[in-house]
Amino acid sequence: MENPPPARAAAPLPSRLTKAPWLPLALTVTVWGGNVVVARSAVGHVSPFALVTFRWLVVCALVLVFARRAIAPALVQLRPHWLYVAAMGAAGFSMSNVLFFGGAKYTTGLNIAIVSAVIPVLVIIGARIVFGSRISGRQMIGVALTIIGILVVATQGDLTAIGALRFNLGDLIELAGTIFYAGFTVALRKKPPITAFAFFIGIALSAFVSSLPGLTYEIFDGSFIWPTPYGWSAIFYVAIFTSLVGQMSWIKAVELIGPSRAGVFQNLVPIIGAGLSVLLLGEAFHAYHAISMALVLAGIFVSERMGRA
Repeated sequence: MENPPPARAAAPLPSRLTKAPWLPLALTVTVWGGNVVVARSAVGHVSPFALVTFRWLVVCALVLVFARRAIAPALVQLRPHWLYVAAMGAAGFSMSNVLFFGGAKYTTGLNIAIVSAVIPVLVIIGARIVFGSRISGRQMIGVALTIIGILVVATQGDLTAIGALRFNLGDLIELAGTIFYAGFTVALRKKPPITAFAFFIGIALSAFVSSLPGLTYEIFDGSFIWPTPYGWSAIFYVAIFTSLVGQMSWIKAVELIGPSRAGVFQNLVPIIGAGLSVLLLGEAFHAYHAISMALVLAGIFVSERMGRA
């Protein structure tokens, strides 16, 4: 009796799919856009620092339950790079959030949206200073278009409202938060040669530990809100989708195309958040939303396609 033919190995995914940055980028901006809806609807159901701390606690617990066998090898990989990984988690996943939430107490939502729009610019400038990355004229045009698009939606189509802005302590705190996150994005280029899982475990642990002082302050300040049932659902969303899915996709995208090119796509997040707000929260869709989306998409096209050429 003849031996059966060997089983055919599963065909590998085409390299253009496994190396295409658009897949992780699309996944990242979508789940981060959903986070905008969660943040708006979770107000009063959980306090900001409690959400951040419980978010990373849930992430660490999920990893412990479903991937505990991979933790020990991951820690071995992290040991030589623990200082870099700890700094990345504290700056990008904890400190930036603390500053964003803290600054929101002293400023307006319009100011926060405008200050947040400078993240891609800070990423490009940071990449230029640290790594000497070239900044093309088309790339700057693309960034300018995306920022104008964000300003259109932030001012609800009335760009003259920008002149009436008054910057205060809260705006400076928000700007510090954007600097921390832009620094995190730029520093991803120097990620040590470890697996994405090991890197994520390290920054998740660091983010949880470094968020505890903020939670402690919130408790003693009297602003702590224990999560309601809806608050817990918000925590699980940001833990599973924003943290696990979104952050790992973002890390992969930066590995593929670098921080400067990837940073431009972050301007899609408020646009997607606005669209989801219309669909899920019943908010009205206005003409300035369409104008903003067109400007952001045009900016990404100019910066990514024409700029690369």
